[in-house]
Order: sequence, then structure tokens, then C-alpha cells
Amino acid sequence: MSATDLAPAFFLAVVVILVVCRAVSRLLHLVGQPPVVGEMLAGVVLGPSVLGALLPGVETGLFPQELRPVLYVVGQIGLVAFMFHVGWDFRVDRLRGVARPAGLVSAAGVLVPVALGVVLIVAVGERTGTLAPDVPMAVSALFVGVALAVTAFPMLARIIAERGLTGTRFGSLSLGAGAVDDAVAWVLLAGVFSIAGGSAGLVSVAVAGGFGLIAVMAVVVRLRGRTASLADRAAPESLLPVLVGVLFLVAWYADEIGLYAVFGAFSLGLVFPRSRQLDHTVETLKPVGTVFLPLFFTYSGLNTDFTLLGSGPVLLFTAGCVVVAVAGKFGACWLAARVAGEPNRVALRVGALMNARGLMQLIALNLGLAAGIVTQAMFSALVVVAIVTTVMATPLLALIDRRERTRDGEPRRTVAAAEAH
Repeated sequence: MSATDLAPAFFLAVVVILVVCRAVSRLLHLVGQPPVVGEMLAGVVLGPSVLGALLPGVETGLFPQELRPVLYVVGQIGLVAFMFHVGWDFRVDRLRGVARPAGLVSAAGVLVPVALGVVLIVAVGERTGTLAPDVPMAVSALFVGVALAVTAFPMLARIIAERGLTGTRFGSLSLGAGAVDDAVAWVLLAGVFSIAGGSAGLVSVAVAGGFGLIAVMAVVVRLRGRTASLADRAAPESLLPVLVGVLFLVAWYADEIGLYAVFGAFSLGLVFPRSRQLDHTVETLKPVGTVFLPLFFTYSGLNTDFTLLGSGPVLLFTAGCVVVAVAGKFGACWLAARVAGEPNRVALRVGALMNARGLMQLIALNLGLAAGIVTQAMFSALVVVAIVTTVMATPLLALIDRRERTRDGEPRRTVAAAEAH
């Protein structure tokens, strides 16, 4: 397929993706799910699991192999824009007073899932037929452990914002723990790729590069006042190209050091200067994430084939991954919050929020698939984990609210709302 042929194929594919994502998101909104969950499921619907099974010719026609790298790259643009906006909306001052429990929750939310994932692969991995034949057992086990340890930090932030939980203690605690959790998980993932490549170079670069990223962000913080002043005197139309250039440069750097573009984008958003002109420019960038992020979900869905889960061993492996994921994340984070002295109503909500994997696990799985560490069967099994743990977050929060209202005799007002005030 030539570049001339790719252009109209891309335009049609984007139209189909946006329409299906919108339709699925609206349906799931009726049961209280955030839009990102609908986009994630829409990606699966457009892949071989649904569209490919029902109308294989249509799926191949809409998403030919030559088009898929284009969807991935444009989806990365949407992902970077989305994560930058998540960082920009994030309020660091809300983490004051929750640093100690957030650290404990984050440590438990990484160590326990990694350990359980390793045990699961060592115990049953070879009997499931999901392991890549040329990949050492240790690499497969560590990858699955790290994948189960990831928290869907962007989705967590979006759920907290949409449910009005931003000012609550458990909202702040979950955001702090989720940010640290994912940063550690990506360093561990770089370590897994280093082991797979037989070299410690990747993890060394990730750690050293991470400190370099922190140093650059510290300089940005020190120059925020001067930058905001210069931006307010600049022509508004010139600010957006500068913002996109800086954002893409940071995303490139984060990709090169192995922490991946999403964390570079989030870090820049976290320290980005604020002024009237800059705030307006950042808001003009927001629709880029809204439009192009669904392309990333569709790319992931095109790599997901649930028909591979049809055999008994693979299906049992998938169920085992879900159980281990929920026990290792929800259970461990709830217990860590309790140990840190948090009341049960806070600890339960922290566990429910930290348990969601969603977007971040899909990113990790795509990287593992590209590196040859993950087979198509394992990819599909772990996508089920991402979907189940993410979909259950909102109903779990609603269930906890209902139980609290019943216990306290408050028929209407949620505990989250009460705590926020």
C-alpha cells in the first residue's frame, strides 16, 4: 500500500474509530463508567475479537497491516497530549499530609503484585502455552509481575475528577501512590527489557535518565515566573507550536531513556508554568488527546484476540491473572493503607482506585509484544485483566458508598461528598 493509498485509509479508519468509541462510551456511561473505559472496550470491539470474528473482511479492509503503524504513532500523539493535560491538572499541594501513607501504599502496590505474578508464571506458566518459547522463564515471570503491578494513573485521575473526589483524602492518597507506583513500575519494566537483552544498560539508562529528567523539571520550576511573563507578551498564535515542540522533545527524551513518552509528558504538565496566555494554549491542546487517544486503544484492540482464550489452560491462566491482580493490588493497597493508620472507608477506596490498570497496562503490553516477550495469547489474557480491573473500579466505589450510607443512615449524600466538604 503506497503513501497515497494510506491517507484515505487512515481518514476512514479514524472516522470509524471515533464513531464506535463514542457509541460504546455513551452506552457505558449509562452504567457509570468513564469515557476512557468505553474507548478501551471499543478498541477491542474493532479488533479480531469482535469485528474480525463477525466480519473478517471488513476488519482487514478498515485496518490493513500497513495502516497499523500509522495508528500507533498518531495514537502516541493523543496519549502524550492526554498525559500532559493530566499532569497539568494535577495539584501537587494536595499530596501534603499523605506522603507517608502514599509511599507505603505504593510500595505494597508494586511488590505484592510482582511477587504474585512471578509465582503464578513459575507455577503454571509452562502448562498454559502462553509463554514465548525463546524467552527465559525469569523474563516472562518478571514481565507479568510488573504488568500486574501497573496502576492506570491517567484513568485513576480521570475517575477521581469526574466523581468529584479531588479534595478527598483517599483521592489525594490514591493520586500520590498511583504516580509513584507507575514510575517505579516503568523502571522495573526497563529492568526486565535489560535482562531480556542480556545487559544492564537499559535499566542504568532509565535510572540515570530519570534523574536527568528530574533536574530538567527542577530548572523549569525555577524559571516558571520568567517563562509565564514572556508568554504573556508573546503572540498567542506562536505559543502552541512552541508548546508542542517542547512537549514532543520531552516525550522523545523519556522514550530514549526507557521511561516512555507518557511519563515525560506527565512530568512536563506537572511543572508547566501558568499564566492567562499559557492556560489558554494548554486548553487548545486538550482536544488533541480527546481525538487521537482512541487510536491507541484501537491499536491495542487489533492485537487482542479473545478466541485465543478458548483453550482450557489459557482460560484458567486468564482467570488466575485476574485473581492475582485483584488480590495483589486491591488487597495489598487496602492493607497498606490500614497499616499506615487510614480508616477503613479510606483504605477501601484507595484499594478500589489503585486496582485499575487500564491505559498504562495496555502501554506495557504493547511494548512487551513489540519486544517479543509477550505472545498473542498472553497479550489477550492480560488485556482481560486490564479491562476487568478497570471496569470494576467505579462499581466498587459506588458499592462502598452505598454500604457507608446504609450504615450511617444517609440515604442521599455520599461519604465522598461529605469528606470533600
